[in-house]
Amino acid sequence: MNYSRPFLFFNEHVETIFPSLLRSVSLQPYQRERIPTPDDDFLDLDWLKQESTELIIISHGLEGNTQRAYIKGMARAGYNNGFDILAWNYRGCSEEMNKAIRFYHSGATDDLSIVIEHAHSFGQYKQIYLVGFSLGGNLTLKYLGENRSRPSSLKKSITFSVPIDLHTSCEKISKPSNWIYSQRFLNSLRKKVIDKSKIMSGLDVRGLASIKTLREFDDHFTGPIHGFKDALDYYHQCSAIRVIQQISIPSLIISAANDPFLSPECYPHQLVKNHPKVSFENPEYGGHVGFTQFNKNGLYWSEQRAIDFFKN
Repeated sequence: MNYSRPFLFFNEHVETIFPSLLRSVSLQPYQRERIPTPDDDFLDLDWLKQESTELIIISHGLEGNTQRAYIKGMARAGYNNGFDILAWNYRGCSEEMNKAIRFYHSGATDDLSIVIEHAHSFGQYKQIYLVGFSLGGNLTLKYLGENRSRPSSLKKSITFSVPIDLHTSCEKISKPSNWIYSQRFLNSLRKKVIDKSKIMSGLDVRGLASIKTLREFDDHFTGPIHGFKDALDYYHQCSAIRVIQQISIPSLIISAANDPFLSPECYPHQLVKNHPKVSFENPEYGGHVGFTQFNKNGLYWSEQRAIDFFKN
């Protein structure tokens, strides 16, 4: 199933920006559920239920949430094909700031595990499928490759536009040609830290204004807050590339060759060449979390590809 970009989408930036800023997805209201975490925090889960025995769990990207068009598009596609849907918001990404000093990060698989175990505990779902976008894709693959117990109902995963090597991906997104993306992320992250500091006296925001790159932000905040020595330690420990070989359920990784966020190290051609469970697809076009299509059913290529993968 090959992807062909629309005629007017003439480069990777148009492919990336159009669906992020201009796509509108009509979707029935989610049913919100808040669940506790072991450290006295909470996660906000958004459900679409129709009494199915099959569930799709969707993980969003950096500074995303369940209201983003790419999440709602995938949720709509799954729901219309008979699946229940669980789209979850990472800590600090829903409408209310989380209570702990920690936020979310690219390797926070403890929270993904809580969400999966919670869904499995209902006893309703015979098949659970995972979808991850960008940071959420790295999170999904790292979770699957870790040496941890997982419910037998977990059957397949598909991930899109995945920075499986966090260090080199961070270097790529910080290049001058990607300034608009890195600054947008930085502005959002700065605001989040400032908002949290107003309710969390232990969060030191001195020097925040002088931070100019994502690497500097991870050095000062993401790494130390979450128990890593610095940004490099965080990138090393949390990159899914380290554990992909251990994944034991059918998993499909899809990243466009023209993704402006991904370094060459993020394309695991050789790593999964002979892997019994993991496959990699590398369409020529698609941008970052793009894969736009214009058709009567409103499905983007990524959404149709996920449904086909789960059903076959």
